[in-house]
Amino acid sequence: FVVSMCHPSEEGRFAQVGVLFSLEELKEVSEMTADRVKYICNHRVTGRVKLHKVLNPEAWENRDTYLKVKGTIIDDTGAFSGNDNVDNNDEAMDENVSKKLINAVKKAAAADAIEKSPEEEALYKSFSELVELQHNLSEDVRFTRASVKSFGVADGTDVDPNLWTSIRLWQSYAEQRLVARQNEMQKEFQEKLVEFLKKDMDKNGKGGKSDEELPSAIGFEDLSPELQGELVELQKRMSQELKPLLLEQTLSMQKILEASDHEERVELMRYFVDAERKRLSAKKTLKGMFSGGMASQPREVKKESREEIEQRALSKKPPVEEAVKPQYFDDEEDAFQ
Repeated sequence: FVVSMCHPSEEGRFAQVGVLFSLEELKEVSEMTADRVKYICNHRVTGRVKLHKVLNPEAWENRDTYLKVKGTIIDDTGAFSGNDNVDNNDEAMDENVSKKLINAVKKAAAADAIEKSPEEEALYKSFSELVELQHNLSEDVRFTRASVKSFGVADGTDVDPNLWTSIRLWQSYAEQRLVARQNEMQKEFQEKLVEFLKKDMDKNGKGGKSDEELPSAIGFEDLSPELQGELVELQKRMSQELKPLLLEQTLSMQKILEASDHEERVELMRYFVDAERKRLSAKKTLKGMFSGGMASQPREVKKESREEIEQRALSKKPPVEEAVKPQYFDDEEDAFQ
C-alpha cells in the first residue's frame, strides 16, 4: 500500500508522490494491549508511487476502509520490471538466495568502479567537508569519518551504496539532530525537577535515596508553581522551535521523493548538505570570534624616542595605537542569519 504525506495545514490533502510499503510481518497484539493496539506491523519500502485520483474519498470521513487510489508505480529498483514467472519450490528459493548474495557483492564492487559525474563529485566533496567540520566542532550528532567512504551518489539500486542509501542516512541524521535539540531543551528542566524531588523527599523524611530511587512519574499538579510555569513555558518553546525543524525535515524528504530524475535528487541533496555545512562554518567562525583567540595575540609596541614623547605630551594628542577605536560586533537585525 501507499504512504503519502499529509498537508501540514490542510486536512484531507495529500502529497502527490508517496512511497510503496510492502508488508513483511504482522502480529496481532489486541489481547496483550486490551484492544488499545490491534496489530504491530513490519514493512519495507519498495518504491515510489505517483497518485492520480482517490477512488473512495468518502472513506476519509467514515473510516470504514482504507482510501483506494489510482496511481503509477515509479520503478527505481527494477523489482517490478522482472520476469513474472517465479518458481515457488524450495530449490528455486535457495537459488534465489544465492543470487541475492552474489548480487550484493557485485553491487558493492560496481559502486567503486563507477566514475562520478561533476555534480556527484561536488556532492561527495561537500559531504566530506561537512563531516570534517562536525568533528572539528565536536558536534554531539555527527557522521563518522568512515561514513565518507560509504557515502553513495550513484544512480539506481544496482550498486551499493547508492544515492538512495545516502538519502536514508541523511534522514536519520536529521531525526537525530531533532531529538538532540529536544533533549538539550529538556535538560535544564529535568535537573530542576530532580532537585525538587530530592527536596520533597527530604521534607517527607525519605531523604538519603539515590537518583535511581526517585519517582518514575509525577503529576503536573504535584509540581511547585514555579516548575509548573517553567514546564508550560518549555512546551511553548519546544513547539515554536522544534515544529518548524520537523516540518523542514519532512518537506525536504518529500521534495526528494518528488524529484523527476537522479540529477535533480543529487542537486537537492547537495543543497541540503551545503546548507548544513554553511551553518557549521558560521558556527565555527562565531566560536573563534568570541573565544578570545583574537585578543590573545601579542601586540607590537612602537618604541618612541625622548623627543617624540615630549612632543606628543605637549600636543596632547594620543598615539596612533590609542587613537584606533576597537570594533564591536553588535547584535543587529541582520547580524545572525
